[in-house]
Amino acid sequence: MILTEDQLQDLLDKSLAAPPVGVEWAVTLEGSIAEGFGNPSSDIDFLLVARCAEEPPTMPSLLFVDGRRVEIRTRSVRQLADQFRAVEQAAARPGRLSEDLLNRCQRLLHSHPLRGHALVEEVKALLPVERFRRITADWWAHRARQSLRQAMALLCLGESDEAVDWARAGLLQTVKSWAAGLGETYLEPKWLPLQLDRTGRTDVRDRYWELEALTPASGDADAAREHLDACLAFAADLGLTGAPRRPERLTVERVAGVTTWQAGARVHVIRGRRDVFALGDDAGAVWRSLVLGRPLPRVLATAAATGVADPGPLLAAFLRYGLVRLAWKGGGTVTPSLPLAAPPGPVTPPPATAQPLLSVHGAAVRGPRAVDLVPLPADRFAAAAMALVWSNVVVENAVEDLTGALRRGQWRVAALTARRAVHAALRGLFSAHGVHPLPLDPDLVRRLDLLPAATRPIGARAGELLRRAVDPAAHGDSLLAELRAFIAQTRAAAGADSFPLSFDSADTWRATLQLGYDWLRIGTHLDAELPIEEARDLLAGHGTQPRPALPRHQAP
Repeated sequence: MILTEDQLQDLLDKSLAAPPVGVEWAVTLEGSIAEGFGNPSSDIDFLLVARCAEEPPTMPSLLFVDGRRVEIRTRSVRQLADQFRAVEQAAARPGRLSEDLLNRCQRLLHSHPLRGHALVEEVKALLPVERFRRITADWWAHRARQSLRQAMALLCLGESDEAVDWARAGLLQTVKSWAAGLGETYLEPKWLPLQLDRTGRTDVRDRYWELEALTPASGDADAAREHLDACLAFAADLGLTGAPRRPERLTVERVAGVTTWQAGARVHVIRGRRDVFALGDDAGAVWRSLVLGRPLPRVLATAAATGVADPGPLLAAFLRYGLVRLAWKGGGTVTPSLPLAAPPGPVTPPPATAQPLLSVHGAAVRGPRAVDLVPLPADRFAAAAMALVWSNVVVENAVEDLTGALRRGQWRVAALTARRAVHAALRGLFSAHGVHPLPLDPDLVRRLDLLPAATRPIGARAGELLRRAVDPAAHGDSLLAELRAFIAQTRAAAGADSFPLSFDSADTWRATLQLGYDWLRIGTHLDAELPIEEARDLLAGHGTQPRPALPRHQAP
């Protein structure tokens, strides 16, 4: 060790001002210094072991003694026994074994007793060192397989640079597994050079550093493939099983809680009933081509048959975001992970910044290959989209009513109906930008400061129309033309410029119902708030009449 016994005892005396009273206790040195590694900057890690009934605090005490940082952790004998028992129970499924738990046990088993040697040795005997070596070697081997399988998948998908990184990770994990079998169970990889030196196997050490130093040029798929093949061969030489160079054993599988919804031509994928991903045209075509359960190379070939160029990176994005998963035949889901890093799991990208967020035909995207996270929870996304569609239905209804009122000279009816059209158009604008719940109608014009500055002219025009009087002196045709121009301006800003003239004919009503039905399916699935309850009955039946029309001669 880099510190003598006397130095360690002196540091302990200065750190442990008040040892436990009335209980049997011991102190042991853990960590890199106890392992024979460390340097002048390394922490001093003391573990105080107490035979006591109560549970000691889990938070360490942090001290600075003689220029060194000292950490003192306290654990009861029962807590330590529970840790060892948990490791044994999880040993059969190394993928479920917590890195933190394994690390705590490793540090204790390789610790250096300073006080109460008999108690320390009693606790260590709860898990024989040889057994722990096998558990740790299996734990590293499991991770090595996952990383190397991930590298195979990424190389297949054309992500050669990322494949090289995972091949290098699998290489390190393979060597850590091999070294653990020889007693080098310390988890943190930074001391691997010293661990390899201590094994005495210069052939393994030199071959590892030779492969680790290889850096294929960025984008060089052939060099990446050669690097992966070399890593796989070396891993097999070290006894790693379950990672042959057979990408056809990788299959693309469904992820629980991921559902697909289409509105118009836009494909939306909802993850866990919370996150909404909007796919561009190319990404949507690749997503729609997926037949889950098939081997990855076959899935890639089917995606390429859609005509989308280079579909591999899109499939890689679906995997990265947890929209699909990879499995190894006979080996379960591929879940690569790294020690002392972020836990494995799906990535959540930054929310997309497109404005407006929604149109009646789906969420906005940045381009044809986009896999964009909508910056709204799924239920608010669906509620806002349904409100966008319904507000435009109300606009069409109001325009129809206004036209009839003007023809009959019903000026006050026309004034109220025109205001209803303006408010409904504004509700659609707010909904397109993801505002939900909406401001009340009288407040809509004043709340346009919630929206981008480009909408300010719409607010000014809306104010003029809301203040406009309707009487014989104000020509009805002029009012109708101005209102239609305002509606067109608002719809263009809200992505609803192609909204059908709902009440113009049976065909336009059918098109309106189709738009509403697409969004209602999503909203019903998510229990999202409907704009009005009648919309559920109207749209759930896809516009089907509850009773057939009467024969012409019986019509009232």
